Amino acid sequence: MNGRIGVLVGTAALAVVIAWWVPPVPQDPAYHRFADARPLLGVANGANVLSNAAFLLAGGIGLHRVLSRGRAVFVDGRERWPWAVFFAGLTLTALGSAWYHLAPDNARLVWDRLPMTVGFMGLFAAMIAERIGPRVAVILLGPLLAAGAGSVLWWHWGEVVGRGDLRPYGLVQFFPMLAIPLLAWLYPPRYTHGGYWGLAVLCYALAKGFELADAQVLALGNLTSGHTLKHVMAALAGGMLGRMLAQRQIFAGGR
Repeated sequence: MNGRIGVLVGTAALAVVIAWWVPPVPQDPAYHRFADARPLLGVANGANVLSNAAFLLAGGIGLHRVLSRGRAVFVDGRERWPWAVFFAGLTLTALGSAWYHLAPDNARLVWDRLPMTVGFMGLFAAMIAERIGPRVAVILLGPLLAAGAGSVLWWHWGEVVGRGDLRPYGLVQFFPMLAIPLLAWLYPPRYTHGGYWGLAVLCYALAKGFELADAQVLALGNLTSGHTLKHVMAALAGGMLGRMLAQRQIFAGGR
């Protein structure tokens, strides 16, 4: 095992140890009580439901670019598939999240979280394909997707039997956000316009910040809530990556 792979494996192992060292984390029932419950255009919880159109737009445009020849550049055609999984997850998140926000509860939250894990794992595999190699990414894509879906099903089963545990879901959501910058640091890029990766991570970090400040954002002017802005910023992260694929070129001598 070379040093760079060792760093990645060690970081992953440390993340797993930390996740299991923390006591089990059940779903807080208060999570479903969002600040903005106002109807909009006849839709219950309208802003939180309708803002999912941003995911549909970013995911649909991204899928079109990835699956249409000439609209995205790939050194190896196998790199296309993790990106397709990512944008498919983004598109399905629009549907799952809208369904959840119509009447928020744990049962519906499953359908919000499942497509999000598809997106997280697809994006992680896309970065692996670009920096380590497409063969490795293709091998890992299936297990990564299984781990993502399994984390949601584990949480949901636990809630049903009274032992809810969000630790695996938290791991599959946040570890890629740690590993992607680490991969960018350890391995040279194949393509230009790599700055879009940083912009995407920044947008996602802002999305999580808005999520935590849901009520505080709404109180600023009673216009929109933090959770609505979370949807917009998270979709913008996906849009940044779609724009990167449309603009990037292969570095001279790129493998």
